[in-house]
Amino acid sequence: MCGIVGLFLKDKSLEPRLGELLSDMLITMTDRGPDSAGIAIYGGVDGKTAKITIQSATPEGDFAGLVDDLAQAGIDAEVCLKSTHAVIAIDMGQLAAIRPVLAEIRPNVRIMGSGESVEIFKEVGLPKDVVQRFGVRSMGGTHGIGHTRMATESAVTTLGAHPFSTGADQCLVHNGSLSNHNNLRRELIREGMRFETQNDSEVAAAYLTAQMAKGKDLGQALTGALDDLDGFFTFVVGTKTGFGVVRDPIACKPAVMAETDQYVAFGSEYRALVNLPGIETARVWEPEPATVYFWDHDKAA
Repeated sequence: MCGIVGLFLKDKSLEPRLGELLSDMLITMTDRGPDSAGIAIYGGVDGKTAKITIQSATPEGDFAGLVDDLAQAGIDAEVCLKSTHAVIAIDMGQLAAIRPVLAEIRPNVRIMGSGESVEIFKEVGLPKDVVQRFGVRSMGGTHGIGHTRMATESAVTTLGAHPFSTGADQCLVHNGSLSNHNNLRRELIREGMRFETQNDSEVAAAYLTAQMAKGKDLGQALTGALDDLDGFFTFVVGTKTGFGVVRDPIACKPAVMAETDQYVAFGSEYRALVNLPGIETARVWEPEPATVYFWDHDKAA
């Protein structure tokens, strides 16, 4: 049992409140998963800058002198420290180059996510503590997803927390269990995908990344997941401009959605949505089994 939330903003006037709204939604789901929690926030795209979120178990050592060490490797960067995480801002053209550099100069650092838009913060602990630790409430953005975990198949670790990100500006949160993730993992490794954990949810994220790398949009990739992924699942997925939801054909994991002129929201339970502005007049529904719901800021919402 895990708790999932997601919020896709249509109304730009709500963007400064994204972190606040999403934090409250996630904290409400604490009893569905007290082991670890995480949030992905999308926003701040300027067309020139890329961001890479990193995590360290020993941030005092790994983050000290990081700007200077990156500069010596030819990468001009700004670093914003947030507890055990840091967000590195670099020129878009250096996004591919920074990964091997980090592996060389900071081998103990782990990459949480990267791209033009996304920042991902996740740690072991209760949602209220994770939210406070990273200052999520003060963050603005266009959309975001969150997860609080009750581990069933793998260890309680920072890397095992959700969201999982396996591609630029892509991440996934999952409630459920996949039965064919080991076979899929082997296939995806042959296609060049890399994995940090043994978590089945990371396989789902990598599957979607691989499908979108073949030219599919998020909606098409989620449709393919219905045929290729076996087990019980509710996925909420983010891309740079998109937000998608899908449930397996049996749909035994709880889910509820709400839509107004201002936003689209997802929660594992309705109580995650009750404090959203205008919720009393929202269209509220339970997402249908084996049905893809997909919104994109670059398309008509």
